[in-house]
Amino acid sequence: MESATAIFLTEIPQEDWANTPESVKRLVDSLVERIRSAEGTQQGLQEQVKRNSQNSSQPPSQDAPKGFKANPKKKSGKARGGQAGHEGHSQSLYPPEQCQRVEEHYPEECCECGHELSGVDATPERCQIIDLPPLQPVVIEHRFHALECPCCGVSTRAYAAEIVDGSRYGERLCGLVAVLSGEYRQSHRMVVRLLSELFKIQISVGSVGRLRQEISDAVAAPVEAAHHYVQQQAVVGMDETSLPQGNADGKNAQGKRGWLWVMVTPLVCYFQVALSRSQATAQALLGTDFAGILNSDRYSGYTWFNLQGRQLCWAHLKRDFTKIAERSGVSEGLGQALLKQQERLFELWHRVRDGTLERCQFILEVAPIRQRVQALLKEGAAYPIGAKEKTPLAKTARTCQQLLKVEPALWLFVTVEGVEPTNNAAEQAIRPAVLWRRCSYGSQSEAGSLFVGRMMTVVATLHRQKRNILDYLAEACRAKRQGLPAPALLPPSKSPQTVVPVI
Repeated sequence: MESATAIFLTEIPQEDWANTPESVKRLVDSLVERIRSAEGTQQGLQEQVKRNSQNSSQPPSQDAPKGFKANPKKKSGKARGGQAGHEGHSQSLYPPEQCQRVEEHYPEECCECGHELSGVDATPERCQIIDLPPLQPVVIEHRFHALECPCCGVSTRAYAAEIVDGSRYGERLCGLVAVLSGEYRQSHRMVVRLLSELFKIQISVGSVGRLRQEISDAVAAPVEAAHHYVQQQAVVGMDETSLPQGNADGKNAQGKRGWLWVMVTPLVCYFQVALSRSQATAQALLGTDFAGILNSDRYSGYTWFNLQGRQLCWAHLKRDFTKIAERSGVSEGLGQALLKQQERLFELWHRVRDGTLERCQFILEVAPIRQRVQALLKEGAAYPIGAKEKTPLAKTARTCQQLLKVEPALWLFVTVEGVEPTNNAAEQAIRPAVLWRRCSYGSQSEAGSLFVGRMMTVVATLHRQKRNILDYLAEACRAKRQGLPAPALLPPSKSPQTVVPVI
């Protein structure tokens, strides 16, 4: 890197500089260095101002509001709404046997001449009105009578321990509390209000907490089985986000930051809150015997995993390329060139996904794209920078150097069927947790964190299998109260997924 004096010498005649006193030279050199430092700081601040969800991991909700912009699309001249020939969508009708009441309507006289009408229409036009009845709780009162023995005079009262000592709330109500508190992220007090206003059920805040804990215990075994199932799959997507855990129970005395980890497969998801974001936590979640493919971002917690079995997220790469392209100088051209290759790659990938491009042809067309990306990254990594330099150019060079180290993990989706180029599935699965965190500021105890992880596992898994969540939770609660095994979360076929490498 050129010294400040050398740069300054290009701006003035050499003979004038030679006759300049040494004290002035030192002052000029100091001023030039300060200018360069200020310019680097300014560029860094400008990069922070430009930061958004398109060039960093910042969520879209934190993006600065954009001013109103006119729609650049040309007006088609067509009216709003469905166009002629568009396949419409009508409300589906319930079968007649599922209707609580059927009312027949017959015309009394002809609309033309007024003659009295009679007869039967075999194909009447059907119209159904859907409403809700007044929601009332089903209350079952148990009366335990005492009878006196005519022989000895001792009074004996009937007794059923499972009723007297059991919960005052039924399985479906217990499941509903968990659904409202878990999937719909309502606070304890909001659950109390909803049950009171919708069902006329009076329940305390403390009872909501106890029912949540009962459901959490009821699904513990199925959730653990889901964890083992995910560890055996051929492709797993992983991600993590912060989820604060308090110290109300004394189990987080050091005030460690909580992290919610997610492991995603097509039919089963597993969530767990841990007080660590380390490699050890990632290894424990994935399992030491995991032999599949890991789809993730470039977080250092996954660097222990073999690069040959990793697929890095191209959505994150696009953000990095965009950030480079928004810098000035040589970084801008490098970033634009990388974005161009990324766009070409995904044009081909979308054709593979749509079935309009064969996988073998896809592999051939990706080869020059990979070569070009490698060349661009090597070009960026070769930029001369100082060891502690923090200029935008230095950031570009270091990003390219980091990407070159993991370059083999960028292309696994090209040759292996069943592997996606992005980690969007895991990021979408963890999005409800982000919303939950914003509403509740995390959990206050280890039990609360367990409830979060288990409920998110149940909800995400059942959604993928198109199963009813309330029915499942009610059945799990019933099984626990009767001492029976909980219903399984796993799909009917427990055979692991297979991935097919394309040669």
